[in-house]
Amino acid sequence: MSYNLIQKTLAVVHEALVAYAAQHDIAITPSQINTALLIDQEKHELGDISTNAALVFAKKLKQNPMSTAAELIAYLKDQKELSTLIDHCHVAAPGFINIRCAHETYVQEGRALFDRAGKKNFVIREITPIKRKRFNIEYVSANPTGPLHVGHGRGGIIGNTLARVLKYTNHPVVEEFYINDAGNQIAKLGESLKIRYLQRVEPEQEHIIPEDGYHGEYLIDLADELISEHHGASFIDKPADFFGSWAVKKVLAQQKNTLAQYGINFDTWFSEKVLHDTGLVQEALDFLEKSGDTYTTEDGALWLASTKYGDDKDRVLRKSTGELTYIASDIAYLKYKKEKGKYDKLVMILGQDHHGYEHRMKAAMQMLGYNPDDLNIIFYQLVSIKESGKQVRLSKRAGKIIALDDIIQTVGVDVARFFYLNKKADAHLEFDIDLACSKTDENPVYYIQYAYVRLASIINKAAAHDQLARIVREDLKELSSQEERIIKKIVELEILLEQISQNYHTHLLAYYATELANLVHGYYTNNRVIDLEHIETSRHRLAFLHILQATLGLCLDLLGVSKPKEM
Repeated sequence: MSYNLIQKTLAVVHEALVAYAAQHDIAITPSQINTALLIDQEKHELGDISTNAALVFAKKLKQNPMSTAAELIAYLKDQKELSTLIDHCHVAAPGFINIRCAHETYVQEGRALFDRAGKKNFVIREITPIKRKRFNIEYVSANPTGPLHVGHGRGGIIGNTLARVLKYTNHPVVEEFYINDAGNQIAKLGESLKIRYLQRVEPEQEHIIPEDGYHGEYLIDLADELISEHHGASFIDKPADFFGSWAVKKVLAQQKNTLAQYGINFDTWFSEKVLHDTGLVQEALDFLEKSGDTYTTEDGALWLASTKYGDDKDRVLRKSTGELTYIASDIAYLKYKKEKGKYDKLVMILGQDHHGYEHRMKAAMQMLGYNPDDLNIIFYQLVSIKESGKQVRLSKRAGKIIALDDIIQTVGVDVARFFYLNKKADAHLEFDIDLACSKTDENPVYYIQYAYVRLASIINKAAAHDQLARIVREDLKELSSQEERIIKKIVELEILLEQISQNYHTHLLAYYATELANLVHGYYTNNRVIDLEHIETSRHRLAFLHILQATLGLCLDLLGVSKPKEM
């Protein structure tokens, strides 16, 4: 693996401790030695690297951990490769060894970051030897029956940010929207639109939408658009299917437009209807029947024997009426993606109302002969809207929904994306409209973007002075304690991105960006950067600002938030 210098120091320390265990016949595995970067900013003075090796070795040797730690420190100081990388070590009870990297290690790390500022490999040095996986991320996947609402905004940003991080860490990624266009909801949509159409062209007659139909006002707009496009009442005798097909095309176009405004452009829009029309659903059912994972009941219904694979109950695949359930389509979809797409990992982003879905889909993966761990489902909790200190009541059935378009137009794309991501997916999200619209430090998007703009402003202002132009890596010299802490925070970003590519916790990137912005504000507040009486110091700090700007800019890019030139 290609390490940055601080991570290299960590790796060399770990290798030395493993070698010590071997030399002293201590029966342990390398994984039992926890050697980690100390990333807590408040504990920076304790050191940069911490290890539990003394505690592990002392237990095996039946020694006092503090004494073992002292022996290990002496051993580490004798290692030639570490002599230029670490400054000092000390013991913290009950036997942890804390190690401080050498000041020159930080300087060289800072210069390496300066060299790569703005480049693709800024914090991810190069493609590492570990196998990069091919991902399919399916998210949003709203029914094509109406506008995208506030809940879709949350799933959209989780999926899109995860895709951005995975791509940055060199994983091939396909972002996919699954169009649910083969169920009863499309028939209901057609019936509901036809009634809205008839209400317009036959106002003297009573046309009422059924209780289980779609009541949103967007259908009135669609009816008016249909009348405008086709010259009035020429479609009175058309069946509901006609209205449903027309509505699906229009709604999908609206959804695509909304998502594009939101910074989301899918690689693939996959139609559920295609699974049925091409025989892929029947092909999947035939496969499951041959493998003995289905059974037929007396009434003729076909069932999936999913309890054999950990599901809480068996599932109906085909009703006694011959109607296929959505599970049949979903299994065919999984089979298609694994066979045709050759994906190593399938990730689905779903609302919490689908929580029971995971067991049956993992069971289906096993039945199809795939590793169930190749499928990961991220569930996100509900979104509520708060405005003027009060909760806004929403009702989808009554047509009282807040469209994602409304959120984007009210608070802007940047704020919408960040606010949706700034909380763990499985926690309820309260979207505070007043806070989102504010231009104060309490608004995290304003706070982060202002830090970025301020950095650019200082750098541009300095460039007007010949003595402060053409900053180079050698301008970065001895780092202050504050600067070392920030360099370590930047090193943490590489670790964080690799973690997100494995655990999918995208909210951590939003947290990181806020923490980094806080360090940036503190840095230029406490350090005078442009000082023509101290040119060397100014050039050093300007070099450091270039690194900060590149890091904060990368965070904004990965979050899909813009980098404004001024505010």
